Amino acid sequence: MQPRNKAAFLLTSVLALGLAGAAGSAYAMDGGQYSKDAKVTLEQARAIALKALPGATITDQELEQEKGGSGLRYSFDMKLGQTEHEIGVDAQTGAVLENSVEGANAD
Repeated sequence: MQPRNKAAFLLTSVLALGLAGAAGSAYAMDGGQYSKDAKVTLEQARAIALKALPGATITDQELEQEKGGSGLRYSFDMKLGQTEHEIGVDAQTGAVLENSVEGANAD
């Protein structure tokens, strides 16, 4: 592929992916196969996580089976300033199960 065509292809691909993301959900979610078992919706869990860490932005999200609470939780990676946090929200009750700073115990 010629360099000029390659650049045009890359630009078109980036624009197409951006438009697809804007048209659909703004955030992808891993663990969607568990959503039928959740009583709390993704939107409700997002609101709970944002209330637990005011001013933060969600950078990643997933629905996972994990020990603690009902065993099914939404896990949100969030950023507040330069600090990364993880907020866990029980997918059955909406309770905040985790609110921690990422890497806080790392050496």
